[in-house]
Amino acid sequence: MNTDSKSDDRRTRARRTTLAGVRGLVLAVSVLPFSVVFLVLTLVSLALVPLGIGLVTTPMVLSGVRALADTRKRLAAEWCGVRIGSAYRPVPPGAWPWTRTSVMLRDPQTWRDVRWLPVDMTAGFVTALLPALLLFYPLEGFAVAAGLWRVEDGPYWYLFVPVQGTLTALAAAALAAVLLVVALRYTPRLLTVHFRLTRAVLGTDIGELTERVRVLTETRQDAVDTSAAELRRIERDLHDGAQARLVAMGMDLGTVEMLIERDPAQAKRLLAQARRNSAEALEELRDLVRGIHPPVLAERGLGDAVRALALRLPLPTEVTVELPGRPDAPVESAAYFAVSEVLTNAVKHSGTDRIRVDLHHADGMLRITVTDHGKGGATVGAGSGLAGVERRLGTFDGVLAVSSPAGGPTLVTMEMPCALS
Repeated sequence: MNTDSKSDDRRTRARRTTLAGVRGLVLAVSVLPFSVVFLVLTLVSLALVPLGIGLVTTPMVLSGVRALADTRKRLAAEWCGVRIGSAYRPVPPGAWPWTRTSVMLRDPQTWRDVRWLPVDMTAGFVTALLPALLLFYPLEGFAVAAGLWRVEDGPYWYLFVPVQGTLTALAAAALAAVLLVVALRYTPRLLTVHFRLTRAVLGTDIGELTERVRVLTETRQDAVDTSAAELRRIERDLHDGAQARLVAMGMDLGTVEMLIERDPAQAKRLLAQARRNSAEALEELRDLVRGIHPPVLAERGLGDAVRALALRLPLPTEVTVELPGRPDAPVESAAYFAVSEVLTNAVKHSGTDRIRVDLHHADGMLRITVTDHGKGGATVGAGSGLAGVERRLGTFDGVLAVSSPAGGPTLVTMEMPCALS
C-alpha cells in the first residue's frame, strides 16, 4: 500500500472515530430524557384507561413511543448499517378512541416498544455514552499534562494515575495516548453495540419477513421494468440501425440486378455500397449483442471482463481479482453492468486521476469495491446512476453501500450472495 493510500486510510479512520464519538454523545444526551418521559407518560396513560381518560391519551402517547422507536431504527441503519425490522398492525383511519387503543394494545410490536424504553434509559444510555467517553476522555489527560487542568487540594486522579507533579502528569498523557489508540479502533464498534442492543429488544422476525416481502416486490417490479426497457431498446436499435441498413442493402441489390447488364459501372458502385452497408449492419449487431452480454464476459469471466472495461477507460485503473471460480451467468452479468455504471460515473463526475477496482469472493458473497480519489459527494438518489445500480443488485438480493464525504475519497461497495462454480 502506497503512502497516499495509508494517509487516506488514517484520515478515514479518524473521521469515522470522531463521528461515532459525537453521535454517541448526541444519543446519550437525548436517550435519557426522551425514554424517561415516554415511559412515565405510557404508564400514567395506561393506568387512566379504566377511567376513560386513557382511551384518549394512550393512542397519542403510544404514537409518540412508536415515532421515537422509528427514529432510533432509522439512525441505526444510517449510522451503523444495523437494520431493525418491525411490523405494526394498521390502525383503522377515523376509528373511535376505544378501537384505536384496543388495536395498539393488542399489537405485539407496541409492547416491544414499551419494553424497550427502560432498557434504553439504562443499558442504552451506557452504550451510547461509552463511545463519547472513550474518544473525549484522552483529551482530559493531555490537558492535565499540559497544565491546563489543575487541582489545588490533593492529587488529581486521571483514571488510576494520581497526578501530583510533572512525572505523573506525563504518565497521565501516556495513558491518554493509549486510550486514544484504543478509541480509534473501538469507538465505531461501541456505537454499533448500542444499536444492536436496540435491535435485540425492538427487532422482530415478522418485521424482517415483511421487509423481505416488500423488497422482493420492489425488486421484482424493477426487474420487470428493466427487462421491458431493455426489450424496447433492442427493438429500437434493430429497427433504426441494422434493419434499416439491411433494407437499404436489399434495395441496392435489386437495383444492381436491373443495372448489371445496362450499366456495369453503376452496378459495381452499388455493390460496393451494399458491401459497406452489410459491414456496418454486422458491426451494429455486434455492438447490440455486446450490450446484452459482452463476449469477453461469456468467454473469459467477470474478472477479465472488468479488466477489459478498465483498459477502455481514459484514466489509470487498477483491477485486483480474487475469484477462484465463476458466479452464475445472471449474477455475473448484473455485476459486470453494475461495475460498468459505477466506473462511468467515476470518470464523468468524480474528477479523480485514478481508480481502483477490487473483486473477491468470501463467505458466499461476491464483493466488489470501486475506489476513486475525486471530489466526493456521490449519493444514491432518485434518478442517479447509483440508484439504478442499487435496483439492479437488489434483483439478486445484493446491496450497494456508498461512502463519499466531501473532498473524497469515494468508496462504492457492491455485494451479492452467490456460489462459484
